[in-house]
Amino acid sequence: MVQTGERLASTASERYLLVYMITVLVIVTSLVIIFFIVFQRRKNKLLLDQIEKQKAFEEEIAQAQTETQEQTLKNIGWELHDNVGQLLSFASMQLSILKMQVTDDVKEKFKDTSEALSNSLREVRALSKTLNNDVILNIGFEKSVTNELDRLKKMKFTSAELEIKGDKVDFKNRKHEIIIFRILQEFLSNSVKYSEAKNIGITLNYKPENLTIIATDDGKGFDINKIEQGSGLINMKSRAALINATLDLKSKPNEGVKLVINYPFS
Repeated sequence: MVQTGERLASTASERYLLVYMITVLVIVTSLVIIFFIVFQRRKNKLLLDQIEKQKAFEEEIAQAQTETQEQTLKNIGWELHDNVGQLLSFASMQLSILKMQVTDDVKEKFKDTSEALSNSLREVRALSKTLNNDVILNIGFEKSVTNELDRLKKMKFTSAELEIKGDKVDFKNRKHEIIIFRILQEFLSNSVKYSEAKNIGITLNYKPENLTIIATDDGKGFDINKIEQGSGLINMKSRAALINATLDLKSKPNEGVKLVINYPFS
């Protein structure tokens, strides 16, 4: 009886010890898991904070660069309108005075020069308007795009057309009009300088939630992989990021260029 009691007591002690060890193991494991979860959360929070700070810093830099560029363009616009425009106006006036003092045969020789001066003056005035934010906001986004296309059409393109789809939705932030217009200007400028295109077109597709803009040219195109990090594309993408818009540029050699911008209204 005594041995049986001792065995039962020993068995009970072993059970208690086993339960104790299991309990301790569970507690330690739980603490390790909790510590790991807390550590991961703090790590993720620090990473997210760092990413947010970096994003905010990059946005501030991009905003500062954009504002500097806009002020530079505005100053150039003023210079073109006030100084270059006045010089061309003066030259045109002087030429008109000279034409009045010569014979009809000589007047005919002034014709091409006079037309060139008049065209140059119109081009300078039109260009100066597209560089001035106040003018763009005054006449509106669609009219500004139309004016830019008309200017380019007179300069070198066979056709330069704007197509509008859907019911117009006003921009909640009018500064976004300027940013999108500058992106399109960058695209059109590249078409003039590099594409050798004959035709360009821009489509504005208004939807309740967003505006989809498609700009195309039928030029020689390029290998997108070789131009991906070009300053022009980086500039367009940084501007698009400022207004939470997405931008996609597609091109292949001999297949022209296509730019797609999706701008959310909300």
